[in-house]
Amino acid sequence: MAKPLLSDALWQRIEPLLPLPKPRRRRSPGRKPIEARRALTGILFVLKTGINWEDLPAEMGCGSGMTCWRRLQEWTRAGVWPKLHALLLAELEGAGQIDWSRASIDTSFVRARGGGGKTGPSPVDRRKNGSKHAVIVDAKGAPLVSATTAANVPDVTVTIELVDAIPPVRGKPGRPRRRPGELYGDRGFDSDPVRQELRRRGIRPRIARRRTAHGSGLGVRRWYVERTLSWLHGNGRLRVRKDRSPTIHQAFLTLGCVKICVNLLR
Repeated sequence: MAKPLLSDALWQRIEPLLPLPKPRRRRSPGRKPIEARRALTGILFVLKTGINWEDLPAEMGCGSGMTCWRRLQEWTRAGVWPKLHALLLAELEGAGQIDWSRASIDTSFVRARGGGGKTGPSPVDRRKNGSKHAVIVDAKGAPLVSATTAANVPDVTVTIELVDAIPPVRGKPGRPRRRPGELYGDRGFDSDPVRQELRRRGIRPRIARRRTAHGSGLGVRRWYVERTLSWLHGNGRLRVRKDRSPTIHQAFLTLGCVKICVNLLR
């Protein structure tokens, strides 16, 4: 039996975060607005399959693709997805499933068929237009933070910005945690100024240097972030970017991180 796109447990976490629906101007015999849970199911179906909004099957009962798209836009403006991600990270922390001893950072290229904001020519894929997904994960692969950049933005330029974007993770008594003990990265993140900034934040840099022999052993610990990126790109909407709006695409990326956190909690 196939797993539901939106489980009861996940819906119970999301429902309190959704903004209240706008009151209808007048009572009319027309169609009632689609229920929030049905619209969210449609959004998750588009994320998983990567289909176009207008191709959302009517028999799913989720309303039209444009209805789901408008709900996604509304809930994104309300900041629902970062709140949901922070909530799940707190649950993982409370369950002792986040390992702050080290973290890893990496990026992955994704084609952008329709162009849009935060896209650019890829320097490694025949200058095809695309974006990058940048992610920091803990020692076990839980996504702590994610971001979308243009494909021609060097990895090293987003390192500190992404580190500072890790949200304060609650879940245990005391001050929320947001800094790993170490940060692992490949040669694309090689920069002495970045290393200095990491040390200022109490993080030990473990970044490979350019023009050095392979076999440093860093890959033994960095493969977790590569696995997380693979999980994210298991979603069709993240494997190929179709949304011109970088805000909507980032919403899908955060939802992908949410799905991973839910699976880790199981």
